[in-house]
Amino acid sequence: MSKVVPTELSGSAEKLIRGRHATRAFRPEAVPEDTMRRILSLAGTAPSNSNAQPWQLEVASGAARQRLTDALRKAHAERRTSVDFPYSEEMYAQVHKTRRAAFGAELYGALGIGPDDHASRAAYDLESLRFYGAPHAAFLFVHGDGEARLAADAGAYMQTLLLAMTAYGVDSCPQGLLSFYADTVRTELGFTGGKLLVGISFGYADESAPVNRVRTGRAPVESTTAFHD
Repeated sequence: MSKVVPTELSGSAEKLIRGRHATRAFRPEAVPEDTMRRILSLAGTAPSNSNAQPWQLEVASGAARQRLTDALRKAHAERRTSVDFPYSEEMYAQVHKTRRAAFGAELYGALGIGPDDHASRAAYDLESLRFYGAPHAAFLFVHGDGEARLAADAGAYMQTLLLAMTAYGVDSCPQGLLSFYADTVRTELGFTGGKLLVGISFGYADESAPVNRVRTGRAPVESTTAFHD
């Protein structure tokens, strides 16, 4: 086995990447505008095919965030879903379903919600639609009809964004559920272009919340990677 040769950035990168985690309870104080702009500038350095940068980020704060919360909760209550990228539980292989189930058990366990307590689980879905109390919500749209290929570029941007937030001490939570109401988001933000891939709540973590002590594990390299000589 070859020897690990660290570089000047290795330690910092390891701390940054492993330090990023999903936050599901936030304090109300806003992220300063200058900090936000620095984060977004850094996120914009993400790679994309031929440097097309086919993403658009729409950020809601203050009154716009509150209007959006109200509209999302109303759409949820009326079951008015609108999904730009199709979703199905069947898109996951069994190994992925097993990982998802393990995460769900850990998350709901930290919240004190039992596996058959469907009412409490539904109530927690509503909490996610108010961005877990975060003062800001960002919505990541992709332009064009390339779908999976454009989503790959957007995924690179999102990870860069999440790591930039972590570097500046800002906590975040990517939320797939927010993308289930794409038309509602577009209407409330007055945005007409692009397809909604994901929403991201962000701000500063409420460290006293038990849910923020959940730290999920990751599959070993050997189970997700093959080396060919």
